[in-house]
Amino acid sequence: MDAIAIENAFQEKIDKDLNIEPKDQMPEKYRLHLIRQISQHAHSEVIGMQPEGNWITRAPSLRSKQILLAKIQDEGGHGLYLYSAAETLGISREEMIEQLHSGKAKYSNIFNYPSLNWADIGAIGWLVDGAAIVNQVSLQRTSYGPYARAMVRICKEESFHQRQGYEIMANMMKGTNEQKAMAQDAMNRWWWPSLMMFGPHDSDSPNSGNAFKWKIKRQSNDVLRQRFIDKTVQQAEVIGLSIPDKDLKWNEEKQCYDHGEINWEEFNQVINGNGPCNKQRMAHHIKYHNEGAWVREAAAAYQKHINELN
Repeated sequence: MDAIAIENAFQEKIDKDLNIEPKDQMPEKYRLHLIRQISQHAHSEVIGMQPEGNWITRAPSLRSKQILLAKIQDEGGHGLYLYSAAETLGISREEMIEQLHSGKAKYSNIFNYPSLNWADIGAIGWLVDGAAIVNQVSLQRTSYGPYARAMVRICKEESFHQRQGYEIMANMMKGTNEQKAMAQDAMNRWWWPSLMMFGPHDSDSPNSGNAFKWKIKRQSNDVLRQRFIDKTVQQAEVIGLSIPDKDLKWNEEKQCYDHGEINWEEFNQVINGNGPCNKQRMAHHIKYHNEGAWVREAAAAYQKHINELN
């Protein structure tokens, strides 16, 4: 089949809402789009372990420590699922990591902000993972089969993470004035970066057109962001937290919350490597990736030995 025939047959399958599987013929642009998106998602899960790992030794109770350890372990697992899904598209794990370390591949802007105190762990779980769930539930219907199936398990685990974060914030809002102030401060610092997680307006995104055409994406950035805002504002009200947006108000006609404009200049600065913790996050990942080389080599040698015995 020539390229045009392949693309026509591919689009016909997409239009019928059938999954594309690894051995199916697909346009090269579709394959490259998925590699970019899935690897970026995988990198985000792995880099996202860092701000939380910062608090393992300082969790306020044994229960908190156990829950945080379980959550961080989940995030590492999510990265592995997603790297594996990307590998079905013909890219190696090593190439994806090299792209991350060289700056060619991006990861979510949110993980370049610091976790300053325990309330930040609550904000990350509630807001960051809450935003991720809204986005990832939509991805359970994405057109590439391995990616869609990975999202089913990831969403179940992310819902646990979101509840963990909300519990932290709710408990702090029942505490001392100092604890309440810490929770509100964390809310103030994480609210806007959480809204940025959904990406720019689709009209400003160079990848949205094909993403909708190929059903990689089912709903727009702005629709998903609005869904997150409407849900989260009500959750904040229940525990007594204020949303740091002076323009936030209920729109009776549209039955949703109007909100202020996001600082897209900040978003672009962080995405382009100039956020508060970009250099720290990448230096940390490179250091421990290099120090772990002997583990990967030992595992490969063991597998080679087993294969030879068989």
